[in-house]
Amino acid sequence: MRLTGTFLAGLTASVAFSSLALPAVTQAATVNGADYAVQYDYREFYAATDNKRFEVVLLGNPFPEMNIDDVAKRLLPVLQANKPQPRLTFTYDVPTEPQHPDYRLMLVFDPSNDLGADPVCQGVKRFKPAVPGKLYVFGVYCRNDMAMSQATARADTVSPEDPAMGSAMKELMEVVFNSSPVLRQPRGSRRR
Repeated sequence: MRLTGTFLAGLTASVAFSSLALPAVTQAATVNGADYAVQYDYREFYAATDNKRFEVVLLGNPFPEMNIDDVAKRLLPVLQANKPQPRLTFTYDVPTEPQHPDYRLMLVFDPSNDLGADPVCQGVKRFKPAVPGKLYVFGVYCRNDMAMSQATARADTVSPEDPAMGSAMKELMEVVFNSSPVLRQPRGSRRR
């Protein structure tokens, strides 16, 4: 009996000590709703953005308790650090001359449940109330007024610099700008 009590006390102490010694683990984001237009081609995205500026448009505010200009300023380095593979530079600046085609990434924070990707590319904005500490973002890659790809991401995050925000942006970018060769095959010709 005494050996068991000593063993349990030692085990409890080692578990308590190890939990103090471990770094905090960032909760992974949940990415859902991936969809790609038939016209989506990662090679086109890469050619259009490699070594170039790529416009990102923020709609809504993921941190309603903060000023949106401050959020945008603090979020841009997070986006850049978690960008897709091309050597692009994210910018909020609208090109001075109209672009043809007009490629951009739309990030809609707390979108309404009935907001689709093509309407986002066409300038439609609808939101639902934000929940503090809960990130919900709808990422849409647009070519002109048409959505090429889309996905949503959710995470618990408290600021633009929160590691959970970086994780959510990285995972969202990997899905929205998917480089899988399977997506390049014509529909109906995919191998089983």
